[in-house]
Amino acid sequence: MLVLLPPSEGKAASGRGVPLKAESLSLPGLAEARAAVLDELVELCAGDAEKAREVLGLSEGLRGEVAKNVELRTAGTRPAGEIYTGVLYDALDLASLDTAAKRRAAKSLLVFSGLWGAVHTGDRIPSYRCSMGVKLPGLGALGAYWRGVMDPVMTEAAGTGLVLDLRSSAYAAAWKPKGDVAGRTATVRVLHSQIVDGVEKRSVVSHFNKATKGRIVRDLLIAGASPAGPAELVETLRGLGHVVEAQAPAKAGRAWSLDVVVTQIH
Repeated sequence: MLVLLPPSEGKAASGRGVPLKAESLSLPGLAEARAAVLDELVELCAGDAEKAREVLGLSEGLRGEVAKNVELRTAGTRPAGEIYTGVLYDALDLASLDTAAKRRAAKSLLVFSGLWGAVHTGDRIPSYRCSMGVKLPGLGALGAYWRGVMDPVMTEAAGTGLVLDLRSSAYAAAWKPKGDVAGRTATVRVLHSQIVDGVEKRSVVSHFNKATKGRIVRDLLIAGASPAGPAELVETLRGLGHVVEAQAPAKAGRAWSLDVVVTQIH
């Protein structure tokens, strides 16, 4: 099983680990593309700080993120699973997993990134600021840039098993599973169910969408679940206490759509 996650906008500090060793990152097929983004991002941030802030879409209060990007090659690194913070990662809480679940996480979790393309949670990276929605002056829109190099790498990474795609739309744009891989892919939407005047009403949630997705991944890791495909995933999640409604694709080469229905948002 391969689980695709979005990153978090906010990130933990780089820490005191060794500096970046780009050649040690997983998915080596992305190495050349990563180097090109890293080079341009560092150059951009080392130049006109105001221009860099505008390109990166940062508020005045986040001006310090520009200076942080300048030091990406020399800053300390930490496992990506520690760098990424926020609602999904708080709910996932990798640090509290037992040893076996941590091993499963290191093997199956893949975080998409505007800077790195995608990394496993065990890959050591520095803290950075560069979302997939950024348009760099030289390389252009990062979503389109990564889309041009991702397919062979991600198709190989997906192997023959289930792909659980929990990415937000901006990061999903960087790679869209095709063909056989798409048929083994399940995307998830979280719906909040409420009874209003005796009638059920459902709404899409955002903040709690991330928390629910984090809890889903955590439950799968703790259970040691390895569903072979989307249909088995649905049964596994139901067995773990989640309310899941599934829709198989109408045509071959398309992903399954799963709705996880929650009555409480927290």
